[in-house]
Amino acid sequence: MTLPAEKDHFLGQIVEEASDGLYRYAVVLSRDRVEAQDLVQETCVRAIKAVDSLRPGTNVKSWLFTILRNIWFNQLRRRRAAPKVVELDMEEAPAQNGVGASEDPHSIYVSKVERQHVREAIQQLPLEFREVVLLREYEELSYEDIASVLGCPRGTVMSRLGRARSKLRSLLSEKG
Repeated sequence: MTLPAEKDHFLGQIVEEASDGLYRYAVVLSRDRVEAQDLVQETCVRAIKAVDSLRPGTNVKSWLFTILRNIWFNQLRRRRAAPKVVELDMEEAPAQNGVGASEDPHSIYVSKVERQHVREAIQQLPLEFREVVLLREYEELSYEDIASVLGCPRGTVMSRLGRARSKLRSLLSEKG
């Protein structure tokens, strides 16, 4: 397929003549159908942006395959150059997982153990206390928002939270 004189037909020709072949080639490269679809889509986007740079007589099909192949290799290079992703304990907020330059492994361990003790103590609370603690301390909702969520007055939320914190203090002092 060569570039037609009217570039208006270019998009239709991509879809009709090259998309199936591009997809098959992308599947061979990536070994993943979803990634192959993304590669074809990115190829079409880049081709549309560069269509004005093509000269009459250019083999558009080979040009598209070249674009696809270049995108694939660029992605591979980025993956190899990117730092390896380390899975974090997903129960903790990402900010709590960051290791500061001044933190030693022992303090990190102690902090993790303390968080686990707090989680266990919260699980021992009655449901009405557990709800207000989680909504206030972890979700950072206001007293008014918690009252709305639970369908009770603001004073009840404050009272439950006070009693929950008191109970947590006693549970945590027993552990440690």
